Amino acid sequence: NISYMKSKRKQNRSIDYQILSAINVRGHGTLFVPTDFLNLGSRQAVDIALHRLVRKRTIRRLARGIYDFPEEHSKLGKLQPSPEKIAGALVGRDCTRIQPTGAYAANILGLSEQVPAKVVFLTDGPSRTVKIGAITIQLRRTTPKNMTMAGRLSGLLVQALRELGKENVTAERLEHLKQILPVDKRQ
Repeated sequence: NISYMKSKRKQNRSIDYQILSAINVRGHGTLFVPTDFLNLGSRQAVDIALHRLVRKRTIRRLARGIYDFPEEHSKLGKLQPSPEKIAGALVGRDCTRIQPTGAYAANILGLSEQVPAKVVFLTDGPSRTVKIGAITIQLRRTTPKNMTMAGRLSGLLVQALRELGKENVTAERLEHLKQILPVDKRQ
């Protein structure tokens, strides 16, 4: 029975080491979910290893089931990951797609200075809301028609322009888009 316990502890340390190695390979600023490591051990063993790494402050638990290997800034300390990275981690395991929408899409394109406290992404996966720090990220399930341009610049443009409304698409904003959009994507 004692040898079984030693064997279990050695196996757990081995999983800890393998997870830490995988995280280090990905580098600072990466996000991950427990299912990213199921090839290394059982879900329970992975959860325990991640918990230990959080306790040691090697990684950070952002929300239930979402972790990051934080990027450090010399003056600002640990940086928060972007909403896109967080949403990507949420949908990555389910092989679903996301599309930024609303004020966030307009902000990404520089059409709005507004940085929303609630970031909304359309998805073809399950709806979900996650709060990380001051930011709330909402994945909103939508129709396949709304996801046809997901992950493309055209999809981002459609969502940003929809948020602004026809009356707010000024000549100045169109000129801004001409300057930032690559020539081969303008059509």
